[in-house]
Amino acid sequence: MSRELILAIDQGTTNTKALLVDASGRVLHQASVPNIVTYPQAGWAEQSATALVQGVKQVIAEVVSKAGAAEITGIGISNQRESILVWDTATGEPIGPVIIWQCRRSAPQCDALHAAGRADAIEARTGLALDPLFPAAKVAWLLDNTPGARARAEAGELRAGTVDSWLLWNLTGGQVHATDHSNASRTQLFNTQTLQWDTDLCALFTVPQTLLGEVRSSDACFGITAEGTTALPAGTPILAMIGDSHAALFGHGVRTPGTVKATYGTGTSLMALTPGRVRSTHGLSSTIAWSQGGQVQHALEGNISVSGQTAAFTAELLGLADAAALSALAETVDDSNGVAFVPALVGLGAPYWRADARGTITGMTLGTKPAHLARAALEAIAFQVADVYAAMEADMGSALSELRADGGASRNGTIMQFEADILDRPVAVAAAPEVSALGAAALAFSALGISMPAVPAAQHFTPQINDASRTRHRQRWRSAITQALATQNNQNRGGTP
Repeated sequence: MSRELILAIDQGTTNTKALLVDASGRVLHQASVPNIVTYPQAGWAEQSATALVQGVKQVIAEVVSKAGAAEITGIGISNQRESILVWDTATGEPIGPVIIWQCRRSAPQCDALHAAGRADAIEARTGLALDPLFPAAKVAWLLDNTPGARARAEAGELRAGTVDSWLLWNLTGGQVHATDHSNASRTQLFNTQTLQWDTDLCALFTVPQTLLGEVRSSDACFGITAEGTTALPAGTPILAMIGDSHAALFGHGVRTPGTVKATYGTGTSLMALTPGRVRSTHGLSSTIAWSQGGQVQHALEGNISVSGQTAAFTAELLGLADAAALSALAETVDDSNGVAFVPALVGLGAPYWRADARGTITGMTLGTKPAHLARAALEAIAFQVADVYAAMEADMGSALSELRADGGASRNGTIMQFEADILDRPVAVAAAPEVSALGAAALAFSALGISMPAVPAAQHFTPQINDASRTRHRQRWRSAITQALATQNNQNRGGTP
């Protein structure tokens, strides 16, 4: 067995984690710190760029301390995607917050591009629907709403990047500004056919191309740690960088088309490999899963904006301690008693792409109890995944065999059983909760020529309901979605719901 050790850093929206992993996939040591998201205005969501770096340094220090004399071979990074920031080239200081993927502040810019008829051309080049989820319009917002920023950007004094680029800049002491194909493909500034930053897209979104880093293979050596940047020795190589959802797919061991994985986090990402670049006609994104040795692997993806967060939100709404208490309450009833909750709390993502949609609860009667709403919240997580799964099958033109699940909500048996029931497909839940981090570790090991085993499944859920019950559940959800969209359409026209 190889003696190499990889320090996997998983910088997510809710937590930043570090895992020390050996070539067998065994986690030797780990550390985690929570991250704070602030909501300064309705629809806005942001984080402190400095706090994210401090969190990474903290978890590295904890793992290094636990590891003692063990020599760490290299670093693999997985990161929250579509979150963007701009920083000063000379000082390395951010000029504003990290505008995270959930933020809708760039909706007016996206609406203007829609009105100008640009959406189809943007999607044709990037594979991504024109939506505030993606970073391009957020960069423009930062430049236009930070005094002097646009002039400084034009003068070459600023850099912009997704979180992986920001971490790389800090780990290397400002020596490297780069990203990988998976993260670049999520910016809406990268042409996934030419595999280059797209000059026309940069002009369309008014983003100076000089802000952007070099795009490299996901398993490239991105640089080495600089003296004093972390508790790691100077010269530790950064062997891999990859978006967290892509890393989870890699961690599940998926290397060929035919399998779908869902990472149930704050939001949920479903991803499936495709034989080549495919443009969705059912509300999904075409993306780059990863690249190895310069060879790009394409995928289809569906992004759900509010997924696991639905449970925490509903728990707070009902005055419960946490999502675990919500789940316990939900399990006191057999079903939601006809209640459906559409958690469009920051709009609806795939396959609807309605940034203007808002959360809706339907089907309540005098017989509705808090437990029914709790049950509906858990079911909503599964329903949204089922919608994306169906869109994937439609795009691929064939049935998919199973769902591989990871992330926080995948540990909830009630949700996973309901998922299997409404999909009418088996659901395999990963044995390890940190599949994204382990995927980054596996990619880093592959850069060393070492094959790390895939994360195995710990639980299997099979469908337990009949077709008639499944149809009733799906009709209830479709009715709720239709009502949520119709209500918002009416409000947009100035009518009375």
